Amino acid sequence: MELYYRKEMKMRNFWYEFWKEEDGIGVVEMILILVVLIGLVIIFKSQLTSLVNTIFDKITSQSGTI
Repeated sequence: MELYYRKEMKMRNFWYEFWKEEDGIGVVEMILILVVLIGLVIIFKSQLTSLVNTIFDKITSQSGTI
């Protein structure tokens, strides 16, 4: 019975500390930033693809001059 009580108290303390912890706010902010970035990539996918292709074509064509 005492072992069960200790486990229950540890779990209760864990959840209490987890709830009071403010470092998790940084994680939520990072997730929101990633969601926004992924959304922008999806919205501007064709423009980004053409831009990257243009850059790589220019790199490829000018690499022979070095």
